Amino acid sequence: MFYSLFNENGPSRKRRVLLRLILPVSLLAVTAWWAVPRINFSGSRPGTELDSLDGVYAYNNGPFAAVHGRNLSETGYNIGLKYQCVEFVKRYYLYRYGHEMPDSYGHAKDFFDTAIPDGGLNPARGLKQFTNCSPTPPRKGDLLVLRPVDY
Repeated sequence: MFYSLFNENGPSRKRRVLLRLILPVSLLAVTAWWAVPRINFSGSRPGTELDSLDGVYAYNNGPFAAVHGRNLSETGYNIGLKYQCVEFVKRYYLYRYGHEMPDSYGHAKDFFDTAIPDGGLNPARGLKQFTNCSPTPPRKGDLLVLRPVDY
């Protein structure tokens, strides 16, 4: 035995209504999936100053998925993709402390190396790193790295 979408006289009324809804709803879902990451919900233009920490500004990135090119220092050091969170951290360390990370690429999660013991030097970042529950508490100017969320 099997069920058919059609009866002898063609699609039933319920089936016709269902078929008429599938295409518009599917189109709306695909449009939302594409558009939402590209909408600038903040209302201000990318590159607009939002706030500052110790004189180093954080800028509006615009839409969630926006990329505005690479930010390089005067010496050619790769600070990062303009207006992204990692770019702000590296720019802050560069302007505030004159520190250039030896490995200038990577995401925030890449800033902490689990193989390095508490208080050890992370050679990729040129920074000492401390684990949770370290006897050394964080201080102003330290960078806190959160592990990525496992979905």
